[in-house]
Amino acid sequence: MTSTSIVTMHAQRLPWRIALGITLSFSLLVLLYLYQPQEYLQLGNYFSSQQPSSKVQPEVHPSHASHKVELVVASTKKEDTAWVSKHFPDWHPQIYVVNDNNATLTVPKNKGREAMVYLTYLIENYDKLPDNVVFIHASRFAWHNDDPDFDAVPTLRNLQFGHLEEVGYVNLRCVWVIGCPYEIHPFRDDGHHDEESEVLSAKGAYKQAFEVLLPGVPVPELVAVSCCSQFAVTRQKIQTRPRSDYEHYRDWLLETPLGDDVSGRVLEFLWHILFGQEAVFCPSAEACYCKVFGHCNINCTDSACDGRYALPKYSQLPDGWPLIGFDGEQRNYTGSLE
Repeated sequence: MTSTSIVTMHAQRLPWRIALGITLSFSLLVLLYLYQPQEYLQLGNYFSSQQPSSKVQPEVHPSHASHKVELVVASTKKEDTAWVSKHFPDWHPQIYVVNDNNATLTVPKNKGREAMVYLTYLIENYDKLPDNVVFIHASRFAWHNDDPDFDAVPTLRNLQFGHLEEVGYVNLRCVWVIGCPYEIHPFRDDGHHDEESEVLSAKGAYKQAFEVLLPGVPVPELVAVSCCSQFAVTRQKIQTRPRSDYEHYRDWLLETPLGDDVSGRVLEFLWHILFGQEAVFCPSAEACYCKVFGHCNINCTDSACDGRYALPKYSQLPDGWPLIGFDGEQRNYTGSLE
């Protein structure tokens, strides 16, 4: 017996006008169901897919968490950062200008050098971080960039993200000169003053700062890492610490009587510890260049590899670099300035 027959049978017990109305209405519903247009079926599927799920979905911020890499740049108004967006647009550069309150991205106070930028980024983006974050300075060419031409572009291009994702943190400098294999002896250096300025040095301030920044953690006997506060770290490694930790570090930076250079340098020799490395983080140059940058099978000592980096004569590169050398003569630059 069909559904229509069943309805008709029951309807016969009712007044004929009511029975006829019920029968026609039911028949119309059946026809609509059987012959509804495809777009209505699709619309029904859409609304079904919008129903709340019993499983809570994580919040995804399209401008950060969907990215594999984000590049955080600490800069000042006078520095030209056009090279960053030109060469690494897919890394979604986050360019902070520390001395411009009207900049799109800035900091609460210009203090602590790059540390204030890095901490501000971590605090503001903690819940919407990309897979990997690369923290750098603004200058493409700088004496501390670990490259034969002191060029940040090939350094960043060669970064091995597979290795980064395995270990969680890498320094963007492999050569040991300045920072490794030992730099700060917190107990021996405690209270040390800079001989020229007679102010407390970063070495002299490190022990007390460490005790405030990482309360309850034993102060290490020795701290070493190759300079100079440029590194890459994964979201997972960043989030092993709560956001409140990064807020605590920035509050210290804002409130400490230590000057801009000293407070920033204290953090320079703390980042690797904050991201889970041993206090002495000086991997062999051979292993570092191969794993971090893909430069393998080169002649190395523990501290350096042939043809990779040489400490320049001066901390300021000459005007015209990389086409003009320290002696004022033209040099053979194999890269591209375009």
